Amino acid sequence: MNRSELADFLRRGRARLTPSDVGLTPGARRRTPGLRREEVASLAGMSVDYYTRLEQSRGPRPSRQMLTALSRALRLTDAEQDHLFHLVGEEPPRRETASAHVRPGLLLILDRLHDTPAQVLNDYGDVLAQNAMAKALVGDVMSRPHRDRNLTRRFFLDPTARDLFPAEDLPAHARTHVSTLRAVTASRPDDPGPAALVAELRAASDEFAALWQEHEVSLRKRATKRFLHPLVGLLDLDCEVMLSHEHHHLLIVHSARPGTEAYERLRLLRVVGLQDLSPSAARTP
Repeated sequence: MNRSELADFLRRGRARLTPSDVGLTPGARRRTPGLRREEVASLAGMSVDYYTRLEQSRGPRPSRQMLTALSRALRLTDAEQDHLFHLVGEEPPRRETASAHVRPGLLLILDRLHDTPAQVLNDYGDVLAQNAMAKALVGDVMSRPHRDRNLTRRFFLDPTARDLFPAEDLPAHARTHVSTLRAVTASRPDDPGPAALVAELRAASDEFAALWQEHEVSLRKRATKRFLHPLVGLLDLDCEVMLSHEHHHLLIVHSARPGTEAYERLRLLRVVGLQDLSPSAARTP
């Protein structure tokens, strides 16, 4: 691990970004250009002390998960992310699998959607990034341990994950999760991520195993979804799915048509929902 080169790379990456580049408000006048250390640490989900030590060439060796989080926080390109991994002595992620690295352009779109819940997923359900409105709608999924960020795993293994939907909608959600996962495993049989998830769920959930045997296949697509939010009530939202083929990523955007009751409730959520984003309040879409 090249600590001095890593520290310099992190400092330069932080200096080239502005708060607006990552969806933050500028705030008070800044003495130096770029983001503050505490802002990068928050975006990466690590402590300020840990990040500071990395920039001062005295931090411990970051894990692969932490390197991915830093890549996302600093809006690194694929080549820059590979360089970051090499500085730590790690092999960069394989591109033929679903990458956990979200492209800067996709994150920029996410940050610009101030009044609409939106998040980035890989194609088998791992949440990779959320904007503030998505956290207000479904909870701060990114604050959870990595394995608890997969929507399909939580839907079948965590009973509280279903509280966000009306009971009559749950069978359709279950079928969508299973049929989507079957399509992904068929398209990338050598990707260990989807295959391991299927094996885990077939062993742990009778419901999943039964639906898997029905051999339904589909991909996530535009739909209407209903959410039960504890503060604003029932939201009937349009779900748009935009696909990034290169990394097998999906940008999921939930919106409501102006003039509808759901539109007014979504506006209310922007006011009251953003006040309750603690990890303990996290729910699942």
